[in-house]
Amino acid sequence: MISLAHAQAAAPATPGLTDFLPLIIIFILFWFMLIRPQMKRAKEQKKMLSDLTKGDEVVTASGQVGKVTKLGEQYVALEIADGVITHVQKQAIQTLLPKGTIKSL
Repeated sequence: MISLAHAQAAAPATPGLTDFLPLIIIFILFWFMLIRPQMKRAKEQKKMLSDLTKGDEVVTASGQVGKVTKLGEQYVALEIADGVITHVQKQAIQTLLPKGTIKSL
């Protein structure tokens, strides 16, 4: 008769900090290189839109350059040429230009 030999069960390895260290480092790099700059840019964009006034010269996300003639809650009226007024969503305004930029174009 052959008796079966049973090996002693190995103790389960407990995960330590060193096992998660690469993941923690990757998350920190993502935070400082991707997430934080995006949050900062979104905050600046929101401030720029809230400070927008009549007469400001802006560039929209589609590339239109115009002067703000009327402000609403959701929409802005832009004068893109003499007597030509378009209405765009406020969130579509991407950049605030210095005064006199449109005349130099």
